[in-house]
Amino acid sequence: MKNRLKVLRAERDWTQADLAQRLDVSRQTIVAIEKGKYDPSLTLAFKTARLFDQAIEAIFLDETDQ
Repeated sequence: MKNRLKVLRAERDWTQADLAQRLDVSRQTIVAIEKGKYDPSLTLAFKTARLFDQAIEAIFLDETDQ
């Protein structure tokens, strides 16, 4: 699954560690999500969407829709 996490994080000048702390996950989780090696749980996806004030679909992109 592709995502816009790195872009959204950079727009706020947050490090991966900053974002991890805000989402209560490890920095390694953020790294894996940004690289597309890990798909977040639905709970984490909703939490991320609320943090960035965006729809889940605006952050996490289904590659089959591309």
